[in-house]
Amino acid sequence: MDKYNFLDLASLIGIFLVLFLALFLLTVKTKHKLGNRLFAFFLIGNAIDACKYFIHHIPENFINLEVFRWSIVYLVPASFYFYVMSVCYSNFRLKTKHLLHFIPFIAYNLYLMSGIYFENTDMKLHFIKGMNQMPINHFFQFLFELLFQVYFIASFLVIRKSKTVYLENYTNPNISVINALYKITTVYYLLHFLVLLRWLVTFTIGLGEVRQWIVTLDGFSFLFCTCWYLFIALNDPEFFRGVNSHLKPITETVTKQKPSPIIDDEKNKQIEFLKEFMIEKEPYLDSSLTIQDLSEQVKMPVKDLSALINLYMNKHFFDLINEYRIEKAKEILKDPLQKELTILEILYQVGFNSKSSFSTSFKKHTGKTPTEFRKMEQYTSM
Repeated sequence: MDKYNFLDLASLIGIFLVLFLALFLLTVKTKHKLGNRLFAFFLIGNAIDACKYFIHHIPENFINLEVFRWSIVYLVPASFYFYVMSVCYSNFRLKTKHLLHFIPFIAYNLYLMSGIYFENTDMKLHFIKGMNQMPINHFFQFLFELLFQVYFIASFLVIRKSKTVYLENYTNPNISVINALYKITTVYYLLHFLVLLRWLVTFTIGLGEVRQWIVTLDGFSFLFCTCWYLFIALNDPEFFRGVNSHLKPITETVTKQKPSPIIDDEKNKQIEFLKEFMIEKEPYLDSSLTIQDLSEQVKMPVKDLSALINLYMNKHFFDLINEYRIEKAKEILKDPLQKELTILEILYQVGFNSKSSFSTSFKKHTGKTPTEFRKMEQYTSM
């Protein structure tokens, strides 16, 4: 087997595996069907585009099908952006207005229609040979690059905003999920530079061995990163939790101004009241507590409570609640009458719902793991 046959076979295997992953996402039973379908469409779009890795000439009987395949790339960046939206926002739904994102795809097909779809074979081949010299073709190449940049930058902004909303409004957000989504978005964004490198090599060196290795590296890098990402998602039942898209970061709803002394006194009273309420009523023991729940309990508007915590106490809601949970956990770990309780039992008792998030938060606040803290307390009490 020569190296070109090896590259073709490697590309074919990679495409098959990506399509297999997409099929799994489309058929797996889950309540998060929209996110799965959008990511599956993203994978299918990339697999269709990746067919170019082993198509060395255009079959005359399938010219229309092949050039239509070229247009699929104009849907891929948008599908990933919608996928990010579906993961970050639990109430995200596709709407009629989202059809506007099909405009570049339709425009490119209208361009192909003018010189390929309804022409005879000789005219089609002549048109294709001259495409690289056409200014309108250069425009569509530039348009694809622009779309890719816009959609992926928009994805980064959505991820950053949803992470902020998580921390300001939820007590047990799975930040690892957001971090994984951020990483895969970054990886896909960086992999796109292999595409740009392929274009550069094509225009400077031509269709040679270097280009073949670049496209194969691109394909397998994409496959490897996708498998890693899906492995994380499938092993995390909370992966598609999402936040409410109507929630806004506190900086967007409240202007951060320096309070006057009178306001200081008022805010100090509110802060003390909140601290006393947290100690006496222990609302943090509810693992599903949100800032909306707490605002109802303390009889304070969500906007005011969020401003009080984030601006005047200089904490995220997430960190504030977890501080009380950790203090409660420390009390239990110190109590010799509760030494039979396991770490897992304690974390559920104080309001956590994940061992990893409990251990991370506990070490962040104490510098020790829960097990280390318990052993130290037992040793000092002897």
